[in-house]
Amino acid sequence: MIQFSSFKLPKKSSNRKNDAPRRRQSSDFTRTPAPLDMGNQFRRGQTLSGVKRADSEPVSERTRMHHLAQRRRNVGAVFTLVLGIIIVLGALLSQFTGDVVVAGSSQALTRAIAPTSYEKAINDYLAIHPVERLRFALNESALSEYVAGILPEVSQVKLTSTDSIVQSNFTLTLRNPIAGWQINGNQYYVDEKGVVFQKNYYETPTVQIVDQSGVSPQQGTIVASARLLSFVGRVVALAGQGSYTVTQAILPSGTTRQLDIQLKDVQPRVKLSIDRGAGEQVEDMIRSLTYLKSKGMGAQYIDVRVSGRAVYL
Repeated sequence: MIQFSSFKLPKKSSNRKNDAPRRRQSSDFTRTPAPLDMGNQFRRGQTLSGVKRADSEPVSERTRMHHLAQRRRNVGAVFTLVLGIIIVLGALLSQFTGDVVVAGSSQALTRAIAPTSYEKAINDYLAIHPVERLRFALNESALSEYVAGILPEVSQVKLTSTDSIVQSNFTLTLRNPIAGWQINGNQYYVDEKGVVFQKNYYETPTVQIVDQSGVSPQQGTIVASARLLSFVGRVVALAGQGSYTVTQAILPSGTTRQLDIQLKDVQPRVKLSIDRGAGEQVEDMIRSLTYLKSKGMGAQYIDVRVSGRAVYL
């Protein structure tokens, strides 16, 4: 015989809210956002990486030594670069001319040099050519030409020595006069190259031009005198090469383009023209004197003013 037992079912809750599905309850509670970590946020334009090694991750000894060697190489390169810059700057500083000193002349002089004007001329040249303040870049030929253009008695300027880092000593070669001429109270000189100048640091030359022309200095004698002095300088130098010594140069009366010269131990006076080359006239003069001597003839003067013809009387 089958027996049935009965039991009571639990009552349904009258609260419908609790019977609603879980997905319907999502709007009934508030989510609490997790704290923001700026290091974990993604930013626009950045590359995403899913690998991040912790700072505490151990580094192998080989990697550490590699990094140390790389750092040493970088430090060594920087040190070498700085040392190279210091050496280059030191070398340039040791070659720099900041102070100009004229030490004197390369020849024996009869009076001392006043260096102020010469130092100023050298400084003016270096101001125009600042690169040449470095001694190895100095163009001595151009410097000599510049100084001689301002101070004609200077023949050459030479850098000789240095007493300090930025001081440079210069030595001057001054022109040695072989003839002179006093015009309008001013004494002019000429050297063997025919360069005319006024300041003489040597003994007064024995050859002086005697002006018998009677021409007033106001009629342009200074221009003519410069040309004549240059001509006399060439004649004296060339005559010396031919073993003749000029003792006197005379500017005859009524002309400034003719010159008479008197030679040592030679009787005839020689007439020259400044419009003809000095070398040609000196050659004609030497040939004429040699001819007269070979013939045992004497003369009062020899005229070599015309090319290819020598007249003697």
